Amino acid sequence: MANVNRAEARQRRHNRVRRKVSGTPARPRLAVYRSLEHIYAQLIDDVSGITLVSASTVDKALRADLASATKTEQATAVGKAIAERAVAKGISEIVFDRGGFPYHGRVKALAEGSRAGGLTF
Repeated sequence: MANVNRAEARQRRHNRVRRKVSGTPARPRLAVYRSLEHIYAQLIDDVSGITLVSASTVDKALRADLASATKTEQATAVGKAIAERAVAKGISEIVFDRGGFPYHGRVKALAEGSRAGGLTF
C-alpha cells in the first residue's frame, strides 16, 4: 500500500466538498476546522470573501466555561455560540462545510449545537 499522508487526504476531501459548497450573503458557509486540541467555526460569505461570524474554543468569551468540558461538549458549545452570534446578525440559513473531516464526533456535535442554537442547514 502506498504511503498516505492524512493531511493531504483531508485536503483532497475538502477540495471535493468545496467544488459543490459555496457561501452566499443570504446563505453563508459554516466552515469547520478541528485540530487535536481546539475546534474552530466560521460563517463565510464566499461572494465577497469575508468572515461574517466566528467562534472557537480559543475565544476568551467561551474559554472559562469550557475549561472542564470534554472536547465533544466544547464542540457543542462552540456550535451554540456561533448560532447565537449568527442569529444576532440576522443569519438563520447556512450551508455546512465539514472541511474534509468525517461527519462524526466533534464535527457532528458542532453541527447539532448550531442547529439547537437556531441555524438551519
